[in-house]
Amino acid sequence: MTSPVSSIPNLGPASEAAFARAGIRFAEEIRAIGPDEAYRRLLLSGTPPHFIGYYVLVMGLQGRPWNDCKGAEKVALRRSFDQVCKSIKGTDEKLRLDMEAALNVLGVVPRRA
Repeated sequence: MTSPVSSIPNLGPASEAAFARAGIRFAEEIRAIGPDEAYRRLLLSGTPPHFIGYYVLVMGLQGRPWNDCKGAEKVALRRSFDQVCKSIKGTDEKLRLDMEAALNVLGVVPRRA
């Protein structure tokens, strides 16, 4: 059975659209690869990094409200978020996506649907 991304607590239509741009269509895919890899794929697809978006995903996968992240747990998640962001910096794929995004803004290449 497949469930929409928005079936994960804290994730709605905007998250579902962002994950679709990253090639992730179902909640089961996110659960299978885990939050770090799912978020890495979001970043590679052009989603700007945002710590709250990352921990909302982590909390949702645990079935917890997004604002349940506090204290030492939040500090640890920030370290994980920073590692995910660092993992894509300077990669050929990230550079290609950045260039494509810039060209899209300038109207040089057709926008992706």
